[in-house]
Amino acid sequence: MAPPAMMMFCTSLGMGTVLATSSYHWLIAWIGLEINTLSILPLMTKKPHPRAIEAATKYFLTQAAASALMLFSCLTNALQVGEWNIDTPANAANTPLSIALMMKLGLAPLHFWLPEVLQGISLSTGLILSTWQKIPPMTLLFQISYDINLNLVVILSIASILIGGWGGIGQTQLRKIMAFSSIGHLGWIILVLKFSPQLSLFSFTLYIIMTTAMFLSLITLSSTKMSQVATSWTKNPAMTATTMLILLSLAGLPPLTGFLPKMLITLELIKQNMIIFATLAMLASLLALFFYLRLTYIITLTLPPNTHSSLTTWRTATKPYLMSSIINTLALILLPLAPTIYFM
Repeated sequence: MAPPAMMMFCTSLGMGTVLATSSYHWLIAWIGLEINTLSILPLMTKKPHPRAIEAATKYFLTQAAASALMLFSCLTNALQVGEWNIDTPANAANTPLSIALMMKLGLAPLHFWLPEVLQGISLSTGLILSTWQKIPPMTLLFQISYDINLNLVVILSIASILIGGWGGIGQTQLRKIMAFSSIGHLGWIILVLKFSPQLSLFSFTLYIIMTTAMFLSLITLSSTKMSQVATSWTKNPAMTATTMLILLSLAGLPPLTGFLPKMLITLELIKQNMIIFATLAMLASLLALFFYLRLTYIITLTLPPNTHSSLTTWRTATKPYLMSSIINTLALILLPLAPTIYFM
């Protein structure tokens, strides 16, 4: 893709996100989401491969259906209330509007498009889809969190945590594993949305940091399958060790950053007398812990049969990775923020 075209699409992507996140008008927010969707489609198909075309088509159809439902809900809201302000939603239109936004996020049971789309695109575009594209619908959910249906949120969040762990167990493709990881983490974020939007926002920020760190590590190692990442130790030992720690952070093991949102969300649910849902979420997270640990074992505790041919010097990258270093550090050592955040 030509650099001017790439710059135009990336600018449109940013403009759509700014429109959707800073708007107080439902129609303007909907336009921002549409600009966001149309801007990422050329980035998905920059390499004209049949899988990329298929992924872009699935993404477009899913987002178009969610946008149509969202527009219908906003119109119903405007007819009932008489205004388009985001902070005054009508109760009748709130549930389909929440479902449309959760469909854009890829929450279960509206998640079927996310693993297939993420598998068909490159790692760099997958990074945008897993992080940047989640910001506009999540921001709109934050703005209507006070009037959202509690039963809907709890059912979809528990289902997302369960499917996010269950779906990733049998996968060997790293992009599909990251897709199910995204579903599970978004389930944790949505679970506490009704009770503490600030905590959801903080958890969403940590999710973006950890997911970005993982994708940047995979891009550095040029790995899209388990068989490729298993041979990465002799190519880049430092990055491989960091990737293992990031996986453990995504799994939510202390003393890494990923333990922080799960601990705070669990404490908040217990404070709200939602002990049953906190228990269900923690038990469902054990499924995700299994495939994270399996991937960690494959990366660091096994030796591939072609170890000797992998020791050549041309495989080792020499250029520095400053962005990866900063993001990886943040994805590992932010747990000491827990007392400050908890007592705010």
